[in-house]
Amino acid sequence: MGHLITAIGANGEIAAIWTITTCATLGILVRPFRWPEAVWAVAAAALILIFGLLPAAQVLAAVLKGTDVYLFLFGMMLLSEIARREGLFDWIAALAVNAARGSAQRLFLLVYLVGVISTTFLSNDATAVVLTPAVFAAARKAKADPLPLLFVCAFIANAASFVLPISNPANIVLYGDHTPPLLQWLLRFTLPSLLSIATTYAMLRFNQREALRAPCEARVEAAPLSGGGLAAMIGLGLTALVLMIVSALDMRLGLPTAILGIATALVVLIRQRASPVPLLREVSWSVLPLVAGLFVLVEALNRIGVVAALARALEQGARQSEAAIAAIAGGAIAVGSNVVNNLPAGLLASSAIADGHLPQRIIDTLLIGVDLGPNLSITGSLATVLWLGVIRREGEDVGFWRFLRVGIWVMPPALLLAIAARLL
Repeated sequence: MGHLITAIGANGEIAAIWTITTCATLGILVRPFRWPEAVWAVAAAALILIFGLLPAAQVLAAVLKGTDVYLFLFGMMLLSEIARREGLFDWIAALAVNAARGSAQRLFLLVYLVGVISTTFLSNDATAVVLTPAVFAAARKAKADPLPLLFVCAFIANAASFVLPISNPANIVLYGDHTPPLLQWLLRFTLPSLLSIATTYAMLRFNQREALRAPCEARVEAAPLSGGGLAAMIGLGLTALVLMIVSALDMRLGLPTAILGIATALVVLIRQRASPVPLLREVSWSVLPLVAGLFVLVEALNRIGVVAALARALEQGARQSEAAIAAIAGGAIAVGSNVVNNLPAGLLASSAIADGHLPQRIIDTLLIGVDLGPNLSITGSLATVLWLGVIRREGEDVGFWRFLRVGIWVMPPALLLAIAARLL
């Protein structure tokens, strides 16, 4: 079977990879039979291996490229599950509801501001897995419609994801070992980030205005925070601090996050003399094979020359009009991220950057497109996929078209303003 591609030739190889990639993308988008997104990505990676479209060693290398991402997600999911089990989210929810004083609009704003902070200092994936359960608990306590508040978690996770390098693992993926120093990053992305955050809030608030008119509970009883909840809160705070330090030192984020997640879980479990098995059962493990499958798909696209073609197109366009090609590239990858997910889109962009000699403004608009573009659709970013898993566990669900009806309002103006600000 490994010699099949040799027999059918290069055109057959390209057609096979495009077919498998397209089917995987459609499977992830539509979720036939309601199968998890990971099934389609893993199935596509398996077909690529079985039909010899990539050698086994290359498939393994592609999977291993995601090691830092796997460790980061594992640590964050552990922290989230410990916080949920120990009542930290319910405690935070009660504080938020009481601060809102019966106003759904005020609760919406509070959640948005907390989302900006959690995304900035803990990453967009952390907002998806850590903030979303707390917000759901707040909505339940306030007897408010949960969807507008849950949409906040999904949209701010992407809108604030380029405030700092650590705000989105895709930032590290795209820049690789050439992530700009923190001061340079702030000079280039502060204004685009502020416009992205403010525009996303304004458009989402307008889109959800009818649902936010209903009153909510003005006061709820806040149970005291348990020792385990306090440990989870300290673990999250330490994680934010360590990620800032690690990012400033230009080190990888995954291992420190995993260590802190494990350490926090162990402190709570040892204190309670509890088994780790129930905790581990609740972790959303399926996201890890999803990411691994996406890495393999990107490697396959790289093999058939997609990356080289992108690099050539960007280089040629930059020679004619740098600003125009920067705007087009940012918009194109923003839309493309909704088709293939922003993690593989970021990997493709990263490879194209490495192959070409692109001006800094083009690289930066590519990053904005990769980070902000996924606010259009439900499968655009890993953070949104994680968010989906969290709300499904709580008994809520949002389909592709329902999310798109909100995203079409929110994403385009935020993207246009952010890219325009970077091109000034």
